[in-house]
Amino acid sequence: MSIQLPPPVDLYIQLENAGDTERLPACFAPNAIVRDEGRTYEGLAAIKAWKAETKKQYHHTVTPLAVAQQNGETVLKAQLTGTFPGSPVTINFDFVLEAGKIFSLEIHP
Repeated sequence: MSIQLPPPVDLYIQLENAGDTERLPACFAPNAIVRDEGRTYEGLAAIKAWKAETKKQYHHTVTPLAVAQQNGETVLKAQLTGTFPGSPVTINFDFVLEAGKIFSLEIHP
């Protein structure tokens, strides 16, 4: 069974798994915000730097498991596999989409 993801989320997962940090900002609104591991990243340059660092550190991939709409967010439940303790883990990616872009993303267990 294939999971149908909204286009910006689908592109984010494709680029994430390909390790394409150069094109990753194409998924995000210019003033986007990402929250991950207790930190907040604001704007495309910060988001690109965050993703480059996490890829370098964890060498991870994301496998979508389920997607739902909850309280105006697209909530993606996914398996994250990489070079970190406890891998693989199941986490949530909470996306707020606006005008075909990711406006905010929060990653949490």
